[in-house]
Amino acid sequence: MRLNTLEFSADKQHPLVVLHGLFGAQDNWRSQALLWAQNRHVITMDLRNHGMSAHNEVMDYASMCEDVLETLAVLKLDKVDLLGHSMGGKVAMQVALNAPHKVNRLIIADIAPVAYEPRHKSILEGLNRIDLSALTSRKHALDILSQYEADIRVCQFLLKSLYKTKADQFALRYNLVAIEQNYHHISAAPKAPILETADSGRYQGPTLVLKGEHSAYILAAHKAAFDQFFPNTQLKIMTHCGHWLHAEKPELFCRLVSRFLAQ
Repeated sequence: MRLNTLEFSADKQHPLVVLHGLFGAQDNWRSQALLWAQNRHVITMDLRNHGMSAHNEVMDYASMCEDVLETLAVLKLDKVDLLGHSMGGKVAMQVALNAPHKVNRLIIADIAPVAYEPRHKSILEGLNRIDLSALTSRKHALDILSQYEADIRVCQFLLKSLYKTKADQFALRYNLVAIEQNYHHISAAPKAPILETADSGRYQGPTLVLKGEHSAYILAAHKAAFDQFFPNTQLKIMTHCGHWLHAEKPELFCRLVSRFLAQ
């Protein structure tokens, strides 16, 4: 699948590809991309079933990895720096494992290469409670969703993808049905491919892992998984922020990424 992309900077040097998380879109990264684009070519992508990219009933990391690789081929990008947050971080890991020759440096934002227990049950229930055909306003949707998710910032983020069609009907840009049906795939760990090389199943390139201090997505117990798949990893903990570390502390996040890419 050729993904929807947005490119920043006319300079095609030092390409950085950015992958969003679950329920997100490439536009969520606009402010960070504009900052990085002062020194490099930045490409943000809508993953399948998100943003303006096509919908598909299949949504696992093998498929999403192939989407990214196909899009890189269309854009004629031979090797890139790759950054992914949350689900996008797992996609980035899968790309690095499947096609290590395509990834110069890898940046993982607040996710580990492990399987997770379901974490979005109440959010999925709340989104399903929104009757889009009867919805009267964005505030109406926010009122409904806030009954299932206490953090109003999370609710506002989830509803960034709410829009009106040409027929003046509300709709969501992400494919909620496919996300629910594939949630077990989304919660799964990236899988190491079977390759006939000495480094089979490992990405040896420089890897930066950024963790939010108050986030439980990366734990001490996950170090073994990082060591197994990404042996050249450095971990940085961003204080006073959680899973949405790039939105909560954008200046620090951008600075840490830029410093790593300049090494």
